[in-house]
Amino acid sequence: MNSSSPLKGRGTAHNPHNRFAATRSLVEDDGWLQEVPLTQGTEVRSEIAKSIISRNTSPDLPFDRSINPYRGCEHGCIYCYARPSHAYWDLSPGLDFETKLIAKTNAAEVLAEQLSKPGYVCAPINLGANTDPYQPIEREHRLTRRLLEVLLRFRHPVTIVTKGALVLRDLDLLAELASQRLARVMISLTTLDDDLKRVLEPRAASPKARLRAIRVLREAGVPVGVLCSPMIPMINDSELEHLLEAASQAGAQSAAYMMVRLPLEVAPLFEQWLQDHYPQRATHVVSLIRQSRGGELYDSRFGSRMRGEGVFADLLAQRFARAMKRLDFDGREAQALDCSAFCPPGRQMALL
Repeated sequence: MNSSSPLKGRGTAHNPHNRFAATRSLVEDDGWLQEVPLTQGTEVRSEIAKSIISRNTSPDLPFDRSINPYRGCEHGCIYCYARPSHAYWDLSPGLDFETKLIAKTNAAEVLAEQLSKPGYVCAPINLGANTDPYQPIEREHRLTRRLLEVLLRFRHPVTIVTKGALVLRDLDLLAELASQRLARVMISLTTLDDDLKRVLEPRAASPKARLRAIRVLREAGVPVGVLCSPMIPMINDSELEHLLEAASQAGAQSAAYMMVRLPLEVAPLFEQWLQDHYPQRATHVVSLIRQSRGGELYDSRFGSRMRGEGVFADLLAQRFARAMKRLDFDGREAQALDCSAFCPPGRQMALL
């Protein structure tokens, strides 16, 4: 990993080799003292997708299918568990993940084709399982909006996870979907500290903007919840109760949390981030993560990967449960989404 200084507006300045690269290059000082400036601009490549619905069998997830209209994410969250997926495209999980993005330009058309197949069985589709559907490039490419238009036309239920205030641009579609019990939104809220947000999630919406999104969505009749994720020991875990209180006051109907996950290349990137921004507590943060992951920085086992285990994880779970009870989140859960209304255009709805 190179030793570049942090870049303003980016989660990392480092661009480690992806694990599938056949060759590796090393930077050597040849005495000429010539440096090539590190590119900070965002590049977007187009991809013609052959399929768009991804399936999973994870018992840790409340959905079995999802759509990611983009590969990579401009939000630049240093902890993002999706970073390693960029290696499949011969790109780095580091700076490449947040600057060299891929847009599935035919996503809406492929979705309509897949939903129209005779054997398709309807169940809620999640947008944002891997990368954020409302990252900044969505403003121009509008892939998420086009997907929502297809889902509304087919009367297909959808759930969304985002930390982008751009979700409010599609309030018209979301409100119409919600009126038919076809939509639910989860706003990811990690911190109320603007300074921490700027280095932890550089290009994501501000905490105030996310709370406003919760408020506006709820006022429009869209079921909305808050996802306090990830909880990072000694970085933002002390904010858990405050995050839940702020979201509750904004109108959130449900809440969830997850422990930080550091698979593969994410771990060294996160450790370098700690040294860059919190060097005095870096060792303590890593120690607490290891205590919650059986001595490792990551535990991929179902059932424990989202919550962790051990003293710190148990205390976090207890704090969350007490706050949920005090704020009465369990008493205002939204209705389940409706799969019975699903009907591809041109097909007659079932009578039973």
